[in-house]
Amino acid sequence: MTYTTAELRRLDQQHIWHPFTPMSLWLESEPVVIRAAEGMHLIDSDGNRYLDGVSSLWCNVHGHRVPEIDAAIREQLGKVAHSTMLGLTSEPAIVLADRLMKLVPGNLKKVFYSDSGATATEIAFKLVVQYWYNKGRPERNELVGFAEGYHGDTVGAMSVGRTTAFHRPYFPLLFKVHYAPSPYAYRFEGSGVRGQGSGRSDEGVTEYCLGKLEGILREHRRTIAAVAIEPVVQGAAGMIVQPAGFLREVRRLATQYDVLLIADEVATGFGRTGRMFACEHEGVQPDLMCVAKGLSGGYLPLAATFATQQVFDAFLGEASTGRTFFHGHTYTGNAMGCAAALASLDLFEKNDLVREVERKAGVLSGMLEGLKGLKHVGEVRQKGFMVGIELVADKATKRPFDAARRVGHEVCAGIRRRGVILRPLGDVIVVMPPLAMGEEDLRVMIDAVGAELRELRA
Repeated sequence: MTYTTAELRRLDQQHIWHPFTPMSLWLESEPVVIRAAEGMHLIDSDGNRYLDGVSSLWCNVHGHRVPEIDAAIREQLGKVAHSTMLGLTSEPAIVLADRLMKLVPGNLKKVFYSDSGATATEIAFKLVVQYWYNKGRPERNELVGFAEGYHGDTVGAMSVGRTTAFHRPYFPLLFKVHYAPSPYAYRFEGSGVRGQGSGRSDEGVTEYCLGKLEGILREHRRTIAAVAIEPVVQGAAGMIVQPAGFLREVRRLATQYDVLLIADEVATGFGRTGRMFACEHEGVQPDLMCVAKGLSGGYLPLAATFATQQVFDAFLGEASTGRTFFHGHTYTGNAMGCAAALASLDLFEKNDLVREVERKAGVLSGMLEGLKGLKHVGEVRQKGFMVGIELVADKATKRPFDAARRVGHEVCAGIRRRGVILRPLGDVIVVMPPLAMGEEDLRVMIDAVGAELRELRA
């Protein structure tokens, strides 16, 4: 049966509850219904084409309908779609684990599969607490996060990445976490330290934030299990790019105070920042690392949490000792997801994609220069193919727009009418194209952003 666009919209609004969506506004809108895709474009039910400027929520790598990944999934479907990893194993999961171990930081030796970024981080948080429990230190059950951090929307992930706008109703559910300030230089306030353009350098902001982190570690070193960080870029906070050296110093402090370091590479992993993993920019080896999104090329739900041999060994022993990690998901190590991931990794190698992202990021940076002088562009932040364009009502004072106006949404709606799909984070316009997007499409996308921003009025 073929449905008209009007019928699909009616049925959607009758039945579906959308994520991160004010549903009162949604019910009054005429949503775009995606029916197909090709290359870098999404195609709606009326045949209109849109550049996928958000990589279908930061996960698409090689574009849509990639022949090699399509074929790998079809081939795996001809064998088995899914089987449990509780008490069994599977060929795709094994082969993928072997491939991944050749890519991740060298100290990581074990992988625990799951199906989303939030599950990957939740696993890491549980692992570090049980690690210390198994080591005879059950009092070490607290975590350190960073202000503006985001690690997902399950209870543990919300606890460590507590975002007021998203999570306020759930605060009573969340466990205790210590928060260090993030080096958000553009809007940094605290103890007289100012960010860029306000008389203090990134180094001053970095020094302040690291000092606060060290104070937490020093005071609570007997109870802290781990520090969790989104390395190099804090994505959901508005593409906050950390000053050079910040991650390396966080690693040093974690080592100095004998706490584990969790790197949440869900958004930054698999080439997004111009390295296979963001930790590589500063030569950092975390004790645990979480990945998802780009792991399967953006095709199927698949995630992984990596751990060192030291962490893994703490879970060994007779079953009666209770050291088992009692955690799992129905679709852990799903065969089709693993097949898609293997095909994606083949394409990374074939197309030298990470090096290409690094090269094209320089081209993209040149395109973005033309936006920086616009009246309502406060700051443009970029690392690789992660871009945040922060909009302000007054550039001189950095005064934000009234949140009730939803300027970011307004701008992205206008950009969509120009044939590009982008999604804002508040009043930060996020540009996160598939890694394989070519320079011509990048130019079309940035031109659409610039044209819409030139029409923006306070």
